[in-house]
Amino acid sequence: MKEQGNRGIFLSIVVPAYNEARRLPRTLSRIHAYLQEAVKRWQVGLDEIEVIVVDDGSTDGTSELAKTFFDRFPNLQVLRHTPNRGKGYSVKEGMLVAKGKFRLFTDADLSTPIDELDKMLPLLLSGEADIAIASRGLPQSQLLVRQPWHREMLGRLFNLVVQALATPGIWDTQCGFKLFRGDVAARLFKLQTLDGFAFDVEVLYLARKFHYRIAEVPVRWLNDPNTKVQTLKHGMQMLRDLLVIRLNDLKGRYAERQLRTDVLS
Repeated sequence: MKEQGNRGIFLSIVVPAYNEARRLPRTLSRIHAYLQEAVKRWQVGLDEIEVIVVDDGSTDGTSELAKTFFDRFPNLQVLRHTPNRGKGYSVKEGMLVAKGKFRLFTDADLSTPIDELDKMLPLLLSGEADIAIASRGLPQSQLLVRQPWHREMLGRLFNLVVQALATPGIWDTQCGFKLFRGDVAARLFKLQTLDGFAFDVEVLYLARKFHYRIAEVPVRWLNDPNTKVQTLKHGMQMLRDLLVIRLNDLKGRYAERQLRTDVLS
């Protein structure tokens, strides 16, 4: 990994990956192709972009495959931990290691195409928002390849529960494509406690708690039938975790003073 230019890192792209040896090459190739042109629009160098692949205890050689892309990205990190801890744990690790002024995490299957970042980054650059999240739940969203009907229905029901308990007014907390201002990411992900798929809700709950401005952005989205999400199993875990979020808040676990005390003790 080469050192970045004098201006530091402009954008960090975090890719959590669990047994993604098959899909990851295409994903990293698409990110590389996009960045080749995007850096010209942003007026930054490619060495001001970092890509962080976080291998969540894979058993299929995901890390080794990711390392074959070192020659394409001036700043590529491949982090690996074992055993498998969950998507939330991996995203947190990547976002806290990241150094970018802006920090994006994206699913390894790029169900939200990487060029949708073009809609989101200007909102943070202009100061209009502190966080921009991709959404499948807005009228302007384009679901180019849809999920099976039962998954869509369960997803909508889950969102209604999420809105009632945690993030009213946000129509899609679970789309895996979210952009944060760097300082905001550092604050929120340090407080994150959930390792599973409900981590998105926890982070957005904290963002609301601290009065950050969240822009929900309609995007193009393509369902990947090889998703790692198991509807019933993970759905029940996520419902439980919604209650954990509220309980954490009542117990003061999101108080930053308490967090510092816990670290020092």
